[in-house]
Amino acid sequence: MSKKIGETMNRVFNFGAGPSAIPLEVLEEAQRELVDYKGEGLSVMEASHRSKMYDDIHTEAISMMRELYKIPDDYEVLLLQGGASLQFAMVPMNLSLGGKVQYVDSGSWSSKAIKEAKIQNLNFELVASSKETTYDRIPSNIEFDDDADYAYITSNNTIYGTGYKDYPTTKAPLVVDASSDIFSYPVDWSKIDLMFAGAQKNAGPSGLTIVIIKKELIDRVGESVPTILRYKTHADKNSLFHTPPTFGIYILNLILNWLKDNGGIEAIAQKNEAKAKLLYDAIDNSNGFYVGHAQKDSRSLMNVSYNIRNGGSENDAELEAKFVKEATEAGMIGLKGHRSIGGLRASIYNAMTMEGVQTLVDFMEQFQKENS
Repeated sequence: MSKKIGETMNRVFNFGAGPSAIPLEVLEEAQRELVDYKGEGLSVMEASHRSKMYDDIHTEAISMMRELYKIPDDYEVLLLQGGASLQFAMVPMNLSLGGKVQYVDSGSWSSKAIKEAKIQNLNFELVASSKETTYDRIPSNIEFDDDADYAYITSNNTIYGTGYKDYPTTKAPLVVDASSDIFSYPVDWSKIDLMFAGAQKNAGPSGLTIVIIKKELIDRVGESVPTILRYKTHADKNSLFHTPPTFGIYILNLILNWLKDNGGIEAIAQKNEAKAKLLYDAIDNSNGFYVGHAQKDSRSLMNVSYNIRNGGSENDAELEAKFVKEATEAGMIGLKGHRSIGGLRASIYNAMTMEGVQTLVDFMEQFQKENS
């Protein structure tokens, strides 16, 4: 069942959580330009980050992001490194004023961010958590204090398959870790003061980190913060303080152009809704053979975590292993659930096609017939 795409390539459907699928059109364009970028006689990977050739790519990527995401002028767009994990430390380093910082714990990645805030001995407060129910929902009744130095959420939880349907409203600056759902739907910037994301889900290869921050927050940083860990350092130098991840930014720019060519973020959001509905309907209509992990009102549009129960109350680990093995043989990879909760997981980011989701659903229905 491996899918023939193009004339010579045998491509699988990649449902991995990250690094994850990149649009085929983007990969093909990068392939064409890999050795000789637009007649310049060298690869983007070889070009100086001070060259006009690279500067044009860098500038266009930031401009395209502003256009597609409708980022207001009073926000800086930073292209950094270190992944979301470094942002767990940089956010408190740059935004804490010595008052309290408040977090919502909705999964493993918010827990890691909380750990970094505690390491820095901040006045930390947990305002809501869904840990007691194995992170099967976005916590309800989230209320941040107006006077908090900042409020922190993770918009989408890759492991547990949950996502916010709307961001909390707060007078405190809201920080959003959007690593696994950036560019997948329009956002209301009036609610957001800092958004960050590792690129390897929806925005390119691993190695690039996007930070979108309100300009008024950039000067908060204290003198004791190392130079390279200050948002101000990178804002002042247009993210060229040191060598940026040039090839990752080049791929980001191609992806942003792909998004524009396909109707923009509003159009991709509609496609994401349709893909998720198709897959969740297959789970819900399986008569209990497949059971989703997330509560229905918290379901992610990017990551669908589920188990096989075969009509029983316990998850069937043997059938799940068989499912993953046979799906891989059929040209669908990355469906094994995260080790912390097991089961199955299909990540259906922007680059995943409706054809890919339909192929998975058809496989799920056939697998149920053969194994129930």
